[in-house]
Amino acid sequence: MATTKASYKPTAKQSEALRTIGSDALHILLEGGSRSGKTFIACRAIVVRALAAAGSRHAIFRFRLNACKATIGLDTLPKVFRICFPEVEYKLDKQDWVFRLPNGSEIWLGGLDDKDRTEKILGMEFATIYLNECSQIPQASRELAITRLAQKCTHKVGGVEKSLRLKMLYDCNPPSQAHWTYQLWHRNFDPISKQPVNGQDYAKLQMNPRDNEENLAAGYIQTLEKMPARMRLRFLEGQYGSVTANALWNIESIEQRRVEEVPVMQRIVVAIDPSGADDDEPGEHDDIGIMVCGLGTDGEGYVLEDLTINEGPTTWGKVATAAYERHAADLIVGETNFGGGMVKFVVRAAKPGVPFKMVTASRGKVVRAEPISVLTDEGKINFAGRFPELEEELCAFTTTGYTGGSSPNRADSMIWAMTELFPGMTRAEKPKREFKRTTIQTGGGGNGWLAV
Repeated sequence: MATTKASYKPTAKQSEALRTIGSDALHILLEGGSRSGKTFIACRAIVVRALAAAGSRHAIFRFRLNACKATIGLDTLPKVFRICFPEVEYKLDKQDWVFRLPNGSEIWLGGLDDKDRTEKILGMEFATIYLNECSQIPQASRELAITRLAQKCTHKVGGVEKSLRLKMLYDCNPPSQAHWTYQLWHRNFDPISKQPVNGQDYAKLQMNPRDNEENLAAGYIQTLEKMPARMRLRFLEGQYGSVTANALWNIESIEQRRVEEVPVMQRIVVAIDPSGADDDEPGEHDDIGIMVCGLGTDGEGYVLEDLTINEGPTTWGKVATAAYERHAADLIVGETNFGGGMVKFVVRAAKPGVPFKMVTASRGKVVRAEPISVLTDEGKINFAGRFPELEEELCAFTTTGYTGGSSPNRADSMIWAMTELFPGMTRAEKPKREFKRTTIQTGGGGNGWLAV
């Protein structure tokens, strides 16, 4: 590795974050919007500690191992070394996913969804433990990790040997106020023990995208500004969401089921929730919900793509049938309460002979939604990417009704698709069929994954 001069200059907010991490607090939370520099500065602090204390061990966890490897192991940590410590010749062991430094220190990566690997890592003691994207991590997993924050090691300060203070770092895009991060850092209350916590042990700092604008691509802030209100408050303003009473979905359950890879699909469905949009007057009616969902060979459901539009039948018919072909889907389902057989006619006009099934809303929205929310809570439904508008609608469903401002066309079409993929929720289970598929990522924006 060539020796070059470090080019890193922290932003004002990152400098404040470094001071917060260096405080006397044991638990430090960096909370705020997306792309605000939280992960970068936390990783930099860990490298500083690892270089200062020879032979020290440090761990970085995410909820899923694959996400930790992709975002931390192959992106953020190498970037931190390249920009801040170009002279350090580290080695990355991709079998154990551990960064080994010249002074004998190690930085281990792990995913709390991988039981065997978690047990292996937590068989060691660490001087620093960092929970990245902790809004996705259950508090019980956090409590388990804390038990391994116990490595005794030293570093020199002004030529004097001193003990390296133990540190537990966290970051998150703020979820709802029901989450354990809000309870611990904002209410100073432990939701497990039901006891107050020592506020001096807990320090927090809000970091938002505007604090890091000099390092962001042009237009990124404007993209966040156009998001739905709930998502904009979270990812741009870094605000915790209010707790909706009796909500069927919440951002925590969705975050825990967000995946970056999907298995082979054994069945794929395109679902349509129509509106009264006309070819001559698009935009005058509610959106036409078009969702692509699949049933994996692991027996779990996956939201794959959101194609919801506000166009007339000619356009949305082509969009739905194109998705059917692109995903090699098995079926298109369409809700027929609005327009009767119109949906089937539009679909067949766009692609003659396409398998189509009419579904009828004989029950209310909430009654249809409840079984699917239960499947989500049980870990049987996953989100392959980010779907801001869909997630906004899902979080507005409560046991007493839908509280959103507009019709939940995305949510309705997803519910239709998942109901078809999990027939045991409403009728006798059908035999599973085997299909071979390969998946590729479609990129950002929450449109998820395509099957080709």
